[in-house]
Parts: sequence; structure tokens; C-alpha cells
Amino acid sequence: MSTPSSTPAIDYDLPGNDLDPDTPTPEQRKKIPRYLKVYGVLCIADGIITLPIIALLIAIVALALIASPDRLSIAADPTVTVTVTVVNVLLSLVASVLLIRFGRSLLKDRRRNAALWSEILIAITIAQLIVNVMLNGIGYHLIQPAAQLVILTVISVTIDPTLRDERELQARLRVLDDRRAAEEGMLGRDETGEGYIKLNFFNLFWVFMVCSVLGLVLEIIWHMTVVDPGVYQDRAGLLFGPFSPIYGVGAVLMTVALNRFYRRSPVLIFLVSAVIGGAFEFAVSWFMQTAFGAVAWDYTGSMLFGVIPDPVAALCGGRTSTMFAGIWGILGLVWIRLLLPRLLALINLIPWKLRYSLTSVMAVLMLVNAVMTLQSLDCWFERVSDIAPSSPVEEFYAEHFDNEYMAHRFQSMTINPDTSSRLDEDAAGSLTGNA
Repeated sequence: MSTPSSTPAIDYDLPGNDLDPDTPTPEQRKKIPRYLKVYGVLCIADGIITLPIIALLIAIVALALIASPDRLSIAADPTVTVTVTVVNVLLSLVASVLLIRFGRSLLKDRRRNAALWSEILIAITIAQLIVNVMLNGIGYHLIQPAAQLVILTVISVTIDPTLRDERELQARLRVLDDRRAAEEGMLGRDETGEGYIKLNFFNLFWVFMVCSVLGLVLEIIWHMTVVDPGVYQDRAGLLFGPFSPIYGVGAVLMTVALNRFYRRSPVLIFLVSAVIGGAFEFAVSWFMQTAFGAVAWDYTGSMLFGVIPDPVAALCGGRTSTMFAGIWGILGLVWIRLLLPRLLALINLIPWKLRYSLTSVMAVLMLVNAVMTLQSLDCWFERVSDIAPSSPVEEFYAEHFDNEYMAHRFQSMTINPDTSSRLDEDAAGSLTGNA
């Protein structure tokens, strides 16, 4: 028996719901709109057409490898380009199967199944975008997967009205909770006690922003005092502004991973931070080099205590090292124990009326900054590779962000096209057996 203050639940599956004349009937809510079913047909057609093409490609490559001992040696010791291409083919294979399942769910009015498949396809599409950048750089070939990503995101949010209603209700409740928490001085804290901070977009975005700036300051100080005493070097990681995004993203990862560990042993916090930081540094280095031939740091030849070769640096190809993994561990410990509480207090100084509008504007600006940074790196790569600008976008970057500008902006970075995984004509021919 509910109390007078409780809110009655509306069951859309029960007949005779006349609380609101504009509320769709259960049958209307169950059926998926016709335009989405048309999209479902297109998804099924895409999957059905792509599957045999991928199967044929795999068969051709397999026959070429069997017929040629040289290509068998390539398969035994694949290059980066071959490896990334194989990953791309496998992702396309999985995506084709999922598109068929997703399309069938749309046609059969299975809303929750469609929502589930759309969320899985979002992850696959993001992976395909990353791999496409690594193989072909930034260009028009990214429009199709980017458009698909937008469509899938919209569908995942809107396809199931019951899920949408739940999200809207939860959003309203969060606003009310935030107002109450602000009045009590607890805004941003995890009031359940399971963690220190609420892991929402607002908090994590400002963690990224602040730590991107702090990280850049630390990088500059480290270079001026340890690497090259007295010499200033711009260590910025984005095209505009004083930001080093590797530290911003690293801080977000640390916050998510260590949120529940903020009261645990300092040794445990240090070890978790060291592993996360070292792995993240390795991943960023590998992506930048394979996608753009860019190297911003290299710890090859590092020594432990100046006596023995660093095993972590040797194992990771110089992409990270024992010392810097340890520095990540110390930063994680200082961050979760000392800096995060103070940052939360600083975030709470943002006026309530500006809270979400300011965050939205800054998020859009940082997204534009990140996209333009990737585009400028891609155009820099092509110019170093002696590829003339062939589009208005490339001409724009060649005019406003030429090689001299990029070398001055990213002073710690070098571009070497030979170390990238870009798919050229010779590599494409060798994969299909036509070279």
C-alpha cells in the first residue's frame, strides 16, 4: 500500500491507461515507426552484401598465403599494416552479422533487443573509426561510419519508450538531488559511500579539463629541470590552448578506477595507478605512431638506477618505462588522496545557473579542438610523405598550420611515415595477392 507522498508507477502494458489522452496506447508504443523499419531493411541489406565480400576477401588472402611461401612468412611475422587490416576485416565481419540481427529486431518490433544491438554496434563502429584512421588517416571515408554512429546513438536512446521514460525520470531526480546536495555542501560527492566522487559527465569533464592543464605544467617543469635544464619546450598536446590531453584522460581513468579505493592502502593505490598509467601511455604512443607516424616520447635504452636495462621499456618498445609507470603511480596516489577533494570544491564554485550550459559549451569547444588536432596531424603526415593537398580541408591546414607551425606547436613530436600503418598501394596489393 503506497503512502500519499509516493508517486504511482504507470504500467504501459496494462490496458485502459487513460491518465493522459496524449499518451500512446501499449500497442502504439510497441510498434516501431516505419522509417526505422526502412533503416532496418538497409542494415540487413548492408550485412548480407558485406558478408560474402568479406568471405571472398578472406578466401583470396588464404589462397595467396598458401600459394606463396613469401606471403606465408608475412603471416608468420605480420607488419603493423597487415595486423591492423586484419583487425579491420574482423570488425567488418562482426559488424555485418550484428547489422543483420539489429535490422531483424527493428522489423519485428523488438524494441529492447534493438536497443541492445544498437549499443553493441556503437562500440564496434567506434572501433572501426579508430582503425580507419590508422589505415587511411582523416578523410571523407570517415563520413559513413560517423553518420552511422550518430544514427545508432539516437536509436539507442529513443527506440524503447519505457527506457527513455526511465532516463528522463532519472535525469529529473538527479537535478533535484544536485540542488539538495548543493545546499548541503555535498555537491559532486558519492553519497552512497561506495566512492568519493559521483562518476557523472559533469564531474569527469572538469577532471579532464583541469588535469589537462596541470599535466602540461608538470611536463614543462619536468623538461626544464630534468630533461634539458633551463630550456623551455612547449609540451602541448592539442592544436589550441594549454592542454595535454593524455594527462586529462589519464586522470579520468584514475578517477574511475580508484574512486572506490580512496580509503584503501597507499601501496594498492600506487600499484593500480602505475599499471593503468603505464598501459595508457603505451596505448597512446602506439596509436599515434601507427596512425600518424608520430613519436612524442621514446624510452628505448632506459636504465634502472643507471645500472641495468629497464625491462618494461625493452618489453614495450620504449613506449613506457618503469620510472614513468612509477611516476603515474605517485600521481594517482596524490590525485585521489589530496587533489581530487580540492578539485571537487573548486568545481562547486561554478554557479548553479551556469553549471550545465558552461559545461556543454566547453565540451563542444574541446571536441572541435580534438578533431582539428587529429586533422592537422593527418595533413602534417601527408605533407611529410610528399602527398600534395587534394581537398579544401587539406589546403586549409596547409595554409594555416603548415609544417613549420606544427613543428613549433608540437615541439616534442616527430613524424616518420615509415613507422605508420597507413595502407599504401603496395600493401593493399600484397594483401589481395595482386602485388
